[in-house]
Amino acid sequence: MLMTPEHDALRRTAARFVETEINPHVDDWEAAEEFPSQELFRKLGALGLLGIKYPPAYGGLGLDFSYAMVLAEETGAVACGGVPMAIGVQTDMATPALARFGSDDLRREFLAPAIAGEAVGCIGVSEPSGGSDVAALRATARRDGGDWVIDGQKMWITNGMKADWCCLLVNTSAEGGPHRNKSLIMVPMNAKGIERRKIRKVGMNASDTAQLFFDGVRVPAANLVGEAGKGFAYQMIQFQEERLWAAVNALKWLDRQIDLTIEYTRGRRVFGKSVLDNQVVHFRLAELRTEVEMLRALAWSAVEQYVAGADVTRLASMAKLKTGRLLRETADACLQYWGGMGYAYDSPISRAWRDGRLASIGGGADEVMLGIICKLEGTSPGTSNR
Repeated sequence: MLMTPEHDALRRTAARFVETEINPHVDDWEAAEEFPSQELFRKLGALGLLGIKYPPAYGGLGLDFSYAMVLAEETGAVACGGVPMAIGVQTDMATPALARFGSDDLRREFLAPAIAGEAVGCIGVSEPSGGSDVAALRATARRDGGDWVIDGQKMWITNGMKADWCCLLVNTSAEGGPHRNKSLIMVPMNAKGIERRKIRKVGMNASDTAQLFFDGVRVPAANLVGEAGKGFAYQMIQFQEERLWAAVNALKWLDRQIDLTIEYTRGRRVFGKSVLDNQVVHFRLAELRTEVEMLRALAWSAVEQYVAGADVTRLASMAKLKTGRLLRETADACLQYWGGMGYAYDSPISRAWRDGRLASIGGGADEVMLGIICKLEGTSPGTSNR
């Protein structure tokens, strides 16, 4: 994709923010298993980085999706996975449907503060019974006068412990089938009847993750995003931006793992020569770098086509699949070349090894991506060739 001077200027701003406001604090945030999201988001909001693709009427910059992906790529230079993921939830996972389908009142109440960094958002889809099978979710919202009354649970909710609002996917009808009985509803997280429980994870330590419980939670009927019964469709659209974000965000993260491994293995001597001097090592790193460049080409091609209005479900699914697998493959290979230091908890490569594992699960597991690709290729049972 052709980058303009405006892309480059935005990239410099984002890179400087990562270098000065995030990376110096990552080790402390990882140890604390949280980061000051309200404070950091206010700083991001002041720079316009939380509303790059959203309308100026709500505080956004009004730029196209490719500019938002510049931010996604630069936050891949953060020295952990949890903080970029939390930012990505705010910019590309919890807000797209609200911005596209929400009423003016909803956008002023929830989107504008999120863009300004004055409110932290989260997206409520996954449940204890499953995450990737969105059609099977069980949480409900029933109409009672002028309110929705919400009951159920949500699981693995990034930003959930500190969020000010949740874009919640729930069943709002017993009719229409699992793809037409769901709606997205904006829920203030200070509403009565909400309980939050922190979840500890293998990695992504700096990102707070919650299990949410909704017991008779009342919100105004006007908090419905778009039309009732279209929540599943809205969420599928929202997933495309999430999956493209995941692919683009991984690029500098992957490059950094390879760069650090080149540096470390050049200085580590075994049997009289540096580890890097072994052909099996420098050939493998060359292969991994090539894979990263192939992912970069796929991801940015998908972004370019998305900006042009194309349906990129197939490409986004491919990019998401490749991202998860390459993060696992690269971190595991690099860790091996670090030897015992790679297995030390505080080494950057072990952190990447832990954090990167989530990419094959969150936002649609690898197997779900394969199912989507096969369906669009006409190779699934009951489908025909394209």
